[in-house]
Amino acid sequence: MNRFSEIKDLVLGMESDFEKFYDKKNQAAGTRVRKGMQDLKNLAQDIRKEVQDIKNTEG
Repeated sequence: MNRFSEIKDLVLGMESDFEKFYDKKNQAAGTRVRKGMQDLKNLAQDIRKEVQDIKNTEG
């Protein structure tokens, strides 16, 4: 469940930047949102590969 916590922490960490970008039109916050989303994508891909590797070794 540690991996789930990583995703949750990453998403929750972006909350204020989402608010700043969408509600206040802060362009710098938009850049941080884009970076955070890229980090989320990379983390998701790593977890996906890890799950597949575990599934293949146990099956």
